Amino acid sequence: MKTIETNFDGLVGPTHNYAGLSRGNKASINHAGNVANPKQAALQGLEKMKALSELGFVQGVLAPQERPDITTLRRLGFTGSDSQILSDATQQMPAVLAACCSASSMWTANAATVSPSADCVDGKVHFTPANLINKFHRSIEHEVTGNILKATFNSPEHFVHHQSLPSTEYFGDEGAANHTRFCHEYGQQGVEFFVYGKEAFNPESASPQKYPARQSLEASQAIARLHQLDPDKVVFAQQNPAVIDQGVFHNDVIAVGNRNLLFCHEQAFVDQTGVYESLRKAYGPQDFHIIEVTDQQVSVAQAVGTYLFNSQLLSLGNGGTMIIVPSECENDPAVWNYLQSLVNNSSCPITDLKVFDLRQSMNNGGGPACLRLRVVLNEQELAATNQNCLINDQLFSTLNSWVKKHYRDQLSEKDLADPLLLTESRTALDELTGILNLGSVYPFQN
Repeated sequence: MKTIETNFDGLVGPTHNYAGLSRGNKASINHAGNVANPKQAALQGLEKMKALSELGFVQGVLAPQERPDITTLRRLGFTGSDSQILSDATQQMPAVLAACCSASSMWTANAATVSPSADCVDGKVHFTPANLINKFHRSIEHEVTGNILKATFNSPEHFVHHQSLPSTEYFGDEGAANHTRFCHEYGQQGVEFFVYGKEAFNPESASPQKYPARQSLEASQAIARLHQLDPDKVVFAQQNPAVIDQGVFHNDVIAVGNRNLLFCHEQAFVDQTGVYESLRKAYGPQDFHIIEVTDQQVSVAQAVGTYLFNSQLLSLGNGGTMIIVPSECENDPAVWNYLQSLVNNSSCPITDLKVFDLRQSMNNGGGPACLRLRVVLNEQELAATNQNCLINDQLFSTLNSWVKKHYRDQLSEKDLADPLLLTESRTALDELTGILNLGSVYPFQN
């Protein structure tokens, strides 16, 4: 039975804005207060989805969250009509209102951790939504994320949906941004690679000093247990605390992997040589390729600035690998020269290069890898997936028109209190759930 890796990208929501909510994410902080263009952001994301679909990859879409999040504001004691709540929150807690308007669910690499059926004892695909407790604006996502995942992968015969882990820093979980799977073939049992920033129950362990470590070892271990993974096929590695303090808030800012290839910076992990040895041992006798970029070739600062490693590695039918990078890589001479040296090297597994303009997402701190959740599916599992969520020419055209109809060209922080924005957003999302055949996944629909 044929098994493939699909990519489900997050659709940028109508409230995409630059509120600078993510400490430790330099792009988010550096662009705080800028005027955003939600329409352009959504269209840029859709263009990437369409392009990959046209290249022959199975490409899906995941719906955004309902924002502004009135439900959370009510939980925080705001009362009255929705308009009154927005007005009161603006006056009393503008930072909280901004958090409740964030469109950060667009970065579906943080939506969940996914293990394919070939890796799980029960032979089903397992999903665990990330609790994202390190940032308030993201910690309010996981319940609706779970609803969207269940509506997208809605066959109990093939899919298992877990609750998110307990919402405490001891089990801080940021999803697939800190998880990679290696395999010889997608349908064969693979090696699941979990990268953590700290050991929450071991205060003596190394940890960053300037910025928070968002993923705990204990969270990664819990997901491995929940997903019924073979301990011999799981590798845990600690992210280098020094690079977290340089703005590498997730592993996917400093490393990316696919099939039999790991592409990473030389400063990505604690005990990097030991990590390589563990991966090779778990992977087995087949060839396992590691492309390690030195600091002399590309510095950590350049990697963070261009999101070189926040790229997608996609397997091509001819046996090669395509790398998808943001246009920022093309604009940095050192990074671009390095990428050219890769694809022009006949012995390198990376054979093709494609560049996308994702400026609206990049300005908020998310590149190609942030925008997608990888889901490995066999033919039966793909057939059991909600077909309305798979990109084709018709769905692309429908979603393109939907965005142009409902999204604003400009959005600033002061616009978040506009009651019309809430109405516009709900109207758009209600229509979207019909387009994608999701049912009622949002609080306002119940």
